Amino acid sequence: MRCASVFLSRYEPRPSGSGRVGLAFLLCLALAVGLRAGDDKKNDPGQIGNRDVGSGVNFYSIQKEMALGRQLAQEVERQSKLVDDPIVTEYVNRLGQNLVRHSDAKYAFTFKVVDDPSLNAFALPGGYVFVNRGLIEIADEEDELAGAMAHEIAHVAARHMTREATRSDMARLLSAPARVAAGGWKGYAAGMALPAAVVSFNRKDESEADYLGVQYMYAAGYDPNGTISIFEKLESLERKSPGAVSRLFATHPPDAERIRLTQEEIERILPARPEYVVNTSEYSAMRQRLIDLDNSRGQESPERRPRLRTAPIAQ
Repeated sequence: MRCASVFLSRYEPRPSGSGRVGLAFLLCLALAVGLRAGDDKKNDPGQIGNRDVGSGVNFYSIQKEMALGRQLAQEVERQSKLVDDPIVTEYVNRLGQNLVRHSDAKYAFTFKVVDDPSLNAFALPGGYVFVNRGLIEIADEEDELAGAMAHEIAHVAARHMTREATRSDMARLLSAPARVAAGGWKGYAAGMALPAAVVSFNRKDESEADYLGVQYMYAAGYDPNGTISIFEKLESLERKSPGAVSRLFATHPPDAERIRLTQEEIERILPARPEYVVNTSEYSAMRQRLIDLDNSRGQESPERRPRLRTAPIAQ
């Protein structure tokens, strides 16, 4: 699927020559230092909803981030085939909304199922999440799918997409003096663009999405070990058939180290509960319905095929 890059005109500063260098230095210093407040709360699932996990330098306002996500989601829907079965789409959306209610997200979310067999799910800025049919089919139990979806919700809650775009813009700011000398500040600012719709997250962002996502599914009542289960399945598939796992995990594959860190998080910060949601009969029925819809595609049942009446042969 192709995703178009999108340009947003955010600002057009006009500082003096020395001011340009000072601005770049201050911005990079702010990025390096970050906003440390609330880091301790990230380790406490009891603080979910009362902490700002998306804090940090970000050139995009919440409003612009939501508008950007809406534009990109429309592009995805134009270029993809979505599953339109009401039972499947309603259940996946309901599962996702339950996770969102137990997250740090500050957006209204939408969840769509893409009719694609690849093992993939991805989030766009502002709360647009797409889950491939193939990922649902491989998730035998509901907590496994919840783990994958909670990971995507965490990317949105932490504003990873626009923070990554901001880091890219700031890197360009460092080279601004040379660029300005060649083409002027206005020409340089016009070159700032958000990366492609589905960005490639760095390992730090992927680790944070793992960390937060496990907390969100735990807060929603799911067994957090469902995340480990889906990771192990993906790792096994990739080991047997290299390339089977989509680029969802390209920068941070579901390897033994990632599984180990998730297990440590569960043991360290998530108090044990007497019971968790692992699977439900409703989820199993929805998943089987999706599989049946896929299997029946292109296959006409014999009783529905047109039949020709044969005239009796004259004796």
